[in-house]
Amino acid sequence: MQKKPITNKLLWIFAVGQFGWSLLSGIVANWMVYYYTGAPDEQNPLTGIFASGITQHPIVFKLTLFGLVLAVGRIFDAVTDPLIAGWSDRAKFKGGRRIPFMRTIAIPFALITIGLFTLPQTANIAVNDVILFALLITFYLFMTIFCTPYNALIAELGDTQEHRINVSTYISFTFIAGQSISFMLPNVAGALQGALGPAGSVRMAVAIMATIACIAMLVPSIYIKERDYLEAKPSETKAFSSLLKTFQNGQFRRFVYSDVIYFFALTLFQTGLAFYETKLMGIEDTWTFVLTATMTFLSVCQYPIVNKLAPKIGKKKMIITGFFGYALVFLITFLCGQGLYWGFIVAVCASVPMAILGILPQACVADVAELSRLETGEDRSGMFFAARTFAFKMGQALAMVVFTSITVSGTPGSYRATAAVAFVTCVTGACLFFLYNEKMILAKIREIKGEE
Repeated sequence: MQKKPITNKLLWIFAVGQFGWSLLSGIVANWMVYYYTGAPDEQNPLTGIFASGITQHPIVFKLTLFGLVLAVGRIFDAVTDPLIAGWSDRAKFKGGRRIPFMRTIAIPFALITIGLFTLPQTANIAVNDVILFALLITFYLFMTIFCTPYNALIAELGDTQEHRINVSTYISFTFIAGQSISFMLPNVAGALQGALGPAGSVRMAVAIMATIACIAMLVPSIYIKERDYLEAKPSETKAFSSLLKTFQNGQFRRFVYSDVIYFFALTLFQTGLAFYETKLMGIEDTWTFVLTATMTFLSVCQYPIVNKLAPKIGKKKMIITGFFGYALVFLITFLCGQGLYWGFIVAVCASVPMAILGILPQACVADVAELSRLETGEDRSGMFFAARTFAFKMGQALAMVVFTSITVSGTPGSYRATAAVAFVTCVTGACLFFLYNEKMILAKIREIKGEE
């Protein structure tokens, strides 16, 4: 049967799902540490509002329980990626290989996010520690079940080079939109505080945002009929055999080397962003959304430029530029003083690498997955994206441990130190990306397709 053509409208519907899971991810990544650690001050009274409920002191050397819980959660998340990817690649559901996973998990994923800020609130700290650990592990499992099949569709819906870059652009827009909206959490909580009190307002703000995210995740799950557009031929390779095959791909390994280091640096920065603004720059936390919105707006304005330049000068050169751009942002953060203008300097400078690295890395993975499909005749798109997330989540897990360990004293110097570490590692990642051979990959795709 003739499959329906893939259109940009379809790709935009698909991208709405990215907004949903990005919003949930942003709530946890940007605010869990902020509300569960640290101490309030006159300017930001909600900092660490739930900190008294869980263990705060270091338990092994300088490693805190919260840092270890976050790290273990990311490691668990990384390990489950190839398992879910293998399951999805081999799936024979009536609705396709990807969409049934997304439709089933959207509501539980939103509910568990609400639970993270609500349930670990008993009078017993040890019980709260256990509840927080169990909820966070479940959160990452549900995120994997949604995101791994979702990411596989990036390569499958990107049936041409143009569509691969377009879908990467669209999901980048919805991703940073979701992340940006997540920074509104203190603003929403502030508006509700008079009626619900400090803790209740934070929980209700999370619930409102999680509901919006859930609706967004259901949009592609409901409106995209996968088998109308894709052959969806199941893979016969088992999960870890498929993972091993994926990492045996030399170009994919070269991409992953820099990707892991980049995500380590970026996670350090994202985890500390609220602290950089409040503790180093002396900005109220309600300004976080304004600064993030500024950064997002400027970044989105650059999307058409990135979209047009990528096919002309190459994704590799632009990604390396993005790496060095973020390194500059980390250096500015390390050197910053107090004042709102520092926040705007960071926002403006970060908009350029955000636009580049928000779009192009996914397109690189899709290129490698497409070449592998053409060369082997086996479509393992899910595993390529899962292998990437497996690798960079290990970097994220390490970043969580490093951040919470370095900042255990809560001094301004400790937060500056995390920005310095991010700077050094991001420069290293940029240098490693020179090993990736984009020209060879695209030339082989064109050759096999007979486009030359």
